Amino acid sequence: MSINQKFTSKFSHSYITDHNQESTEIWDAFNNGKPIRPPVRIGTTTQYFIFNDYLNPKELITFEDYSTDAKTMLEFSLKSAVWRAEHIAPYCDDPIGLPDQFVVRVDLQNFEEAAYFGAPLEFLPNQVPDTRPILTGDKKNALFDLGLPDPFQAGWYGKAMQIYEEMQKILSKKPTYLDRPIIIEPYGYWTGGILTLAIALRGHELMTDFYEDPDYVDHLLSYLTEGTIHRVRAYHQFFNLPYPGPGLFFTDDAIQMISVKMLKKFLLPLYQKYKSTISTDQRIKMHLCGDASRHFKILKEELGVYEFETGFPIDFGKIRKDLGPDVTIQGGPNIMMLRDGTPEDVSNETKRILNSGILEGGKFILREGNNLAPHTPFENLNAMYQTARQFQF
Repeated sequence: MSINQKFTSKFSHSYITDHNQESTEIWDAFNNGKPIRPPVRIGTTTQYFIFNDYLNPKELITFEDYSTDAKTMLEFSLKSAVWRAEHIAPYCDDPIGLPDQFVVRVDLQNFEEAAYFGAPLEFLPNQVPDTRPILTGDKKNALFDLGLPDPFQAGWYGKAMQIYEEMQKILSKKPTYLDRPIIIEPYGYWTGGILTLAIALRGHELMTDFYEDPDYVDHLLSYLTEGTIHRVRAYHQFFNLPYPGPGLFFTDDAIQMISVKMLKKFLLPLYQKYKSTISTDQRIKMHLCGDASRHFKILKEELGVYEFETGFPIDFGKIRKDLGPDVTIQGGPNIMMLRDGTPEDVSNETKRILNSGILEGGKFILREGNNLAPHTPFENLNAMYQTARQFQF
């Protein structure tokens, strides 16, 4: 039985047609500046699929299997994409059905940047892979005399290149999946954030360094920025991407732990340097988990961030007042409510958010806050989606 036949057996043909037509109209209207209702997006990371009892029962494929073997990564990525198209798409404004082409990547999770600077990677049972700090205690200055790492060999990037080449070899023999072409998208050309990286390398001693040794913090963050630009430039060139080029998206979740004053002193100049070096765009996008909303206004005004992916807790009414109607905000019910609450809880929270004033200007995308937790009931996703469909901009 083909996947499209499976879709047909689960949903009627008219349901699929109506859903896909509505979703297309909603996104077209939103992207053309004439929104009808808030679009709904659901983010699913590899963690969601690895720890998914339906897709990967008893964690048959572990994170170590997935992260170290090209064939496993490729096959599991394709299987996850198909599963999502059937089981997640009905509860958001994704199209139900197979894509015209499958897009896969060398999936480095969030560990590759710390590993790039020498942090050892660990795979622990039932956990996402992560690194351990290497600059703790009196080893805080250990990196400064080593120069910048090799973008293609340092840390996990040597393994990533091996996986990339093996994927290419596999696809040269079988370039399709379910009769759709497969393409490998570039990797290595973005950052998860300089402060987040610094904490991964130094640990939470960095928090006291801000007070006890601010010159060290400035030195470390500047060094990491140079190393990151060095790597990002190399991967733009390797994948023949424009450099500097259009569009810029990056994250730095750790800024939720510092004050606005610290952000302006230590990080904003480095963000501005990174932006001016990497991108030709004036307006950019950031992902910021947790409650980093006290930073949003300064990031808009001094860095040109005009789209924010948010986590929780977030006061949506306040950030709309702070940022005005011309900034796109993504966010919604927190992932633990979506996983553990009732459909009524989710519906009520969705209504509260959409009635907060966040819809002013029509630049709001409803989504989980942030990245769907494994074992989230489909009934709760449906409650969020159906509630959003009742609202008009």
